[in-house]
Amino acid sequence: MWFKNLVFHRLPKDFSLSTSELESALAARGLKPCGPFEMSCRGWVPVTTGGRAVHTVGQQSMIALGVNEKLLPASIVRQVADERAQVQAQEQGFPVGRKQMRDLRLAVADELRARALTRRRITRAWLDVPSGWFVVDAASIALAETLVETLGETLGSFAPVAIETARSPQAFMAAWLLRGAAPGRFSIDDELELQTADKTKTVIRYVRHPLDGAEIHKHLTTGKYPTRLGLTWNDRVAFVLTDKLQVKRLEFLELGRDAPDAEEVDPAEQFDIDFAVMAGELGQLLCDLTQALAEEGAAGDWGARSGAPGGGRSGVHNGARSGEHSKVA
Repeated sequence: MWFKNLVFHRLPKDFSLSTSELESALAARGLKPCGPFEMSCRGWVPVTTGGRAVHTVGQQSMIALGVNEKLLPASIVRQVADERAQVQAQEQGFPVGRKQMRDLRLAVADELRARALTRRRITRAWLDVPSGWFVVDAASIALAETLVETLGETLGSFAPVAIETARSPQAFMAAWLLRGAAPGRFSIDDELELQTADKTKTVIRYVRHPLDGAEIHKHLTTGKYPTRLGLTWNDRVAFVLTDKLQVKRLEFLELGRDAPDAEEVDPAEQFDIDFAVMAGELGQLLCDLTQALAEEGAAGDWGARSGAPGGGRSGVHNGARSGEHSKVA
């Protein structure tokens, strides 16, 4: 249940659907099996097994988009088509031509598509209507955009608002590193990814490595900019912030401490408890993060000095061994 990656926006200011209205709209577009000639289809699924399309705890709601995708590798289509082309060439006494081969591949694809295995992917989103947050648990912006697009089609209109930042996330992360401290209740961890601003796009990664040394400062002042930075909020939630304003690899540090025996808690009740805790923690984290990124002076003039991209005002959607760093061209 715990979200691992966040692509976060603000809910539209005119969003006024009640839970029951949202439930009715999602239920009307439930996920169905793919048709014989469809490679994929999408629709809403219950958040929990046997549950509803909108799972609500207090004023917090969660929804889940299901996507069915048929598994049909192009290499399999080519293999079957080539085998049939050999048989056809023998029957007709001359090699199969380009048009014949194209028609064979189309016919094979249609035939195999109807029998292909289907994989289901679930993407969840959290709606915090009182605080105005719309958050998708997705590792990529593309997955989040699929959910937003489907929700817009389902409701007729849905346009979450991008987060406005005083400067680019790169500028803020660089300023925090140069200062040796993150603002407010945030602290800098030991993970960092830097990239050069030139056409080589050389990447330098630090994992489990102190980030307060002269080496880091030199990289930042000679044209490299942060694309990922490990942070901890309030000693309770660890994560990686990216230059796309995504929150990745969330880890709830308090999770499991003083937890009740799993056998003593009903699974449905535990889900609600976890959801309430997660919503409370992430709501405060996002509030602090967006406040830190809205402070004009907090990024200093690093963006202008370094030559890195995106130094100005921004509106955003959004392995090494211990003690070592790796350089990847």
